[in-house]
Amino acid sequence: MFKFLIPPPKWQVPVIILLGAILGLGIYMIRLSEAYSYLSDDPRACINCHVMTPQYITYKHSSHREVASCNDCHVPHDHIANTYYFKAKDGLYHASVFTLRMEPQTIKMRPPSVAVVQDNCIRCHTDQVTDAQTASWVADHINSRTNRLCWECHREVPHGRVRSLSAIGYHIEPLKSQEEKELIVPEWIKKEMEKDKTQKTSDQ
Repeated sequence: MFKFLIPPPKWQVPVIILLGAILGLGIYMIRLSEAYSYLSDDPRACINCHVMTPQYITYKHSSHREVASCNDCHVPHDHIANTYYFKAKDGLYHASVFTLRMEPQTIKMRPPSVAVVQDNCIRCHTDQVTDAQTASWVADHINSRTNRLCWECHREVPHGRVRSLSAIGYHIEPLKSQEEKELIVPEWIKKEMEKDKTQKTSDQ
């Protein structure tokens, strides 16, 4: 049935080598990009692409960190298939932008993401946006309370007002990339501090 997929004998070895190389590179890319982490709810997965560091740090300093992960706000929760479809679609877009180095200076949500986040705001805060007593005597109360984007008023929830790539810098935050590669305090400052400490000791 699948005989047409088997290459002629003289091409079998090159095809096997090529398929092995593709498989090996695929596994290496999955490991390098930590793609498996996107199946979890760990917010640190969002900073595999380092341009998301401002969003991660501002979230970690917000009250939402106690009750919600990134997925609670940024993926739909109407059906598990839709959840993973949206994650895959959004993830491929983000990976493409990051790989091609096309990140905007200020990251903004695209229209599909805006709709998802808005739905999730209302899903979690139904009691706040729907007053049962008022709804009983005010016409279209629910529509009036939900037809605007929540962050038109709540601008700093949960990512703060400034979220550009240059706004955050090296905050004192336990980021994996900084732990492994970067120094929060540069080596030359450490040397100067040691020199200053030694000077003060000798003066005493």
